[in-house]
Amino acid sequence: MAALSDAPLAIFLDVDGTLLDLAERPDEAVTPPGLVATLARTERKLGGALALISGRSIGDLDRLFKPLHLRAGGIHGAEIRFDPDGPVTPTPAAMELPQSLCAALAREVAAFPGAFVENKRFSLVVHYRLAPAAELPLRKIVTRFIGSSPIAVEVLDARCAIELKPPGYDKGHAIAAFLSLPAFHGRTPIFVGDDTTDESGFALVAARGGLAYSVGRPRPGAIGLFAEPPAVRDWLAEFAHRGNGA
Repeated sequence: MAALSDAPLAIFLDVDGTLLDLAERPDEAVTPPGLVATLARTERKLGGALALISGRSIGDLDRLFKPLHLRAGGIHGAEIRFDPDGPVTPTPAAMELPQSLCAALAREVAAFPGAFVENKRFSLVVHYRLAPAAELPLRKIVTRFIGSSPIAVEVLDARCAIELKPPGYDKGHAIAAFLSLPAFHGRTPIFVGDDTTDESGFALVAARGGLAYSVGRPRPGAIGLFAEPPAVRDWLAEFAHRGNGA
């Protein structure tokens, strides 16, 4: 990957599988030493034009990058924080999924040891990283579940996970919302992500004259590739520490 230029940029970053190495379970993810300082330095250098665009909740992001609070779009754009010191607010299309739906899905998934359901309020995630052989039967369960759901839901394919959420918002919408802010005006947007859930963001930045990069494997809309998250961290650190980083 070429080094980032010193031209006016707006940087958007996925978290799991992009900034952080993937963990067997979401709550086992580890923030590498130095990453929080790199993010803080990058935000200052960009004049605030930096945002995390994640499938995690913003509360989760704050826990991972404590004490740093950044602009962020959480749960694929279901919630957003425009000001690092401001409130987290749901986007207009976001809808909390009933607990009864989570319980019904969890009962079916429980038949497969190692698989589990994560409830993120605005989405449900079936994780099978610890049960890879169960992928096909789990996908059949999800398909049947969608067909019987009393509310509209769509499926997002992640890495060793299947996510269900209401339609109407995605990472592309979240990035578009940030690009409407004064801090992001006139800047070339760059988005780095690692899976299918990031492709709406790739498409959005490309449509706005920006650049998209994938991690781990080539993906539609991405013009470049990082082999793994450490390469992303090194790339970002080089930019953050070039010059005085002020």
